[in-house]
Amino acid sequence: MEQYLIYNTLSYPILTALVCVPLFGAIITLAIRGDRNLKIWGMLVTLLTAVLSLPLYTSFDLTTAKYQFAEFSDWIPFVNIDYVLGVDGISVLLVLLTTLIMPLCILCSWTYIKDRFKEFICVLLLMEASMIGVFISLNTVLFFIFWEAMLVPMYLLIAVWGGPRKDYASIKFFLYTLIGSIFLFVAIIALYVTTGTFFIPELMTHHYSFSYQMWIFWAFTLAFAIKVPMWPLHTWLPAAHVEAPTAGSVILASVLLKMGGYGFLRFCLPMAPGATVYCMPYLIALSIISIVFGGYLALGQSDVKRLIAYSSVGHMGFVTLGIFLLNDAGIKGAILQMINHGITTGALFICVGIIYERTHSREISDNSALGMMMPIYVSFLVVFSLSSLAFPGTNSFVGEFLVLMASFSKYKVVGGFAVIGAILAAAYMLRLVQKMVWADSDGHMHHGEKSHLIDLNFRETATLAFLTIFVFWIGFHPAPFLKVMDASTTHLLQQLESGMNVLPAGHGEPHALLNGVGESIKHVLALK
Repeated sequence: MEQYLIYNTLSYPILTALVCVPLFGAIITLAIRGDRNLKIWGMLVTLLTAVLSLPLYTSFDLTTAKYQFAEFSDWIPFVNIDYVLGVDGISVLLVLLTTLIMPLCILCSWTYIKDRFKEFICVLLLMEASMIGVFISLNTVLFFIFWEAMLVPMYLLIAVWGGPRKDYASIKFFLYTLIGSIFLFVAIIALYVTTGTFFIPELMTHHYSFSYQMWIFWAFTLAFAIKVPMWPLHTWLPAAHVEAPTAGSVILASVLLKMGGYGFLRFCLPMAPGATVYCMPYLIALSIISIVFGGYLALGQSDVKRLIAYSSVGHMGFVTLGIFLLNDAGIKGAILQMINHGITTGALFICVGIIYERTHSREISDNSALGMMMPIYVSFLVVFSLSSLAFPGTNSFVGEFLVLMASFSKYKVVGGFAVIGAILAAAYMLRLVQKMVWADSDGHMHHGEKSHLIDLNFRETATLAFLTIFVFWIGFHPAPFLKVMDASTTHLLQQLESGMNVLPAGHGEPHALLNGVGESIKHVLALK
């Protein structure tokens, strides 16, 4: 174990605390009465969890790829299932993103949720415990338990507090994710039968035959591609986003989608390196289709929330593209873009929730010409919109630039298609800003009702201002975030290189394959 882990030296078991504080907080919630008391309790629990997580950044060792702050104990010894937790440069930023987003989910629900607030706070805290557990688990069974545990709270968020089509959206989300979980479970059991261990770092060191790698790779890929989601498995996402309450949309965008990208990095690349290289052109092709297809659909939306939902398909396409370029800039850009997307798209969904509380409509035409009436609101909206289209100086520019640089340096045809997605992002976000800030209304709000719109209060301003800090921090000074992931991404690339000797003889050059795949992308995008 010592060759993989650096055991926790803090005065408290930090990783266990990050799971147990929201878990016990959810249980105690059941005994609290009064919506105001529940709101305060939810804030206290999520803020405590966030504060407890800060040493993960301040005490993180940048020089090693080992899993840090590790905790280990026997759990079910006769089948080698251990309670083992740890974080590396890939997972630590995702844990911090989760703990810092959750207090904002409480704040943006302060007046949005009108009924069953006790159950709502309980579900949010259970969700937080499950999501953190996914990112810190170093045992595949423990990972799977947390992976499944977050499914029920998310289903309830949509099904209980969702919009008019909440039943359809929640069931579709549940079924898609459950199907992916079946493939994930089968791959986990198959790896145990082959190796006799559930310990993730040890599974990465085993050498598997090419045929074996291929089928566990595709089992993992189906599970994680649904979660990202990649085209054509993306159809559950717009429905879930549109019907979910604001906090549900923020959690979906900021954290849940990142579990798919994290799964690719944690399982597919290190455990099936030969299959990853062999299948790389096809995953890149699907990523490019997601980028262009998501941007094209976002451009045609009149519902603000649906527009942002489809933009997520495109943005997460950049994440999977960076991962499967299999080079340093691409993987770092993908990890950073996961963080950036969580910040920016989460903020945009909060902006949608704020205006929906005032106008009771998500149609762009019903929420236009807000510039004179809500100047603080539109200022934040413009900042996050510019971040979404990767404007220089914002956080998304850094991640997207790294992915595009990795694309052009490796396969120019891929970079060319990715640029189309960047252009579409600029088109649909600038259209949104133009119509919501300046354009005259052509909806039901043109009779003067908007004169009664109230600009942001202190709570709403503080929520968006906090996220704005990260937009410009990462945009102007990304080095601290890139340094955190440096050792782990280098180690991941070494694992890839050492495992490629199983590739079959005569395996085609990726360059040649990608040139052929370029024509396939054009054909798919031309389909109506």
